[in-house]
Amino acid sequence: MIMRDRTSSTASARRRFAYEQITRGIRVSVIPAFIEEQSDPDEGDFLWSYAITIENTGPETVQLLSRYWHITDAHGRIQEVRGPGVVGAQPVLEPGQVFEYESGCPLPTPSGAMSGRYHMRTASGENFEVEIPIFLLESPYERRQIH
Repeated sequence: MIMRDRTSSTASARRRFAYEQITRGIRVSVIPAFIEEQSDPDEGDFLWSYAITIENTGPETVQLLSRYWHITDAHGRIQEVRGPGVVGAQPVLEPGQVFEYESGCPLPTPSGAMSGRYHMRTASGENFEVEIPIFLLESPYERRQIH
C-alpha cells in the first residue's frame, strides 16, 4: 500500500484505469488482472488481482473505516465480504492525497464481477459511503456464445 500526494503524473496514470467512480470528491479507480500462473482452470480455481487507487479530490480530510464487497461468479453465485479498513489499514486522506493498494479475488468460475463501497468519515465526524465501481473479472477461459 502506498500513500502519496497527488502529482501531475497521477492524471496520466489514471487514464490506464478501466473502471472509475467518484462519490463526494473521492475517486476510486480499479485495474483488475487475471493471474494465470496462480490459477488452475482444470480444478476450477481462478485468481485475479486488483489494484485500487483512492484519491481525495474533495475539500475535506476523510478516513476509510471499512469495506464491503459484492462478488458474483459466472453462475450468479454471490459472496459478500465486510471488514475493517483495507489491507490492514484505515487510511486518512487529506485533500489531494492518494492511497493505493492491491488485493485479490479467487473464483470457481472463469469470470465474474465485483462491486462494493467504502464506509468513510470526515474530519468533522460525518459518515458516508463511497461507491466502488463494478468491475469485471475476465479470463481467457471464459466461453462466450453469440446468439
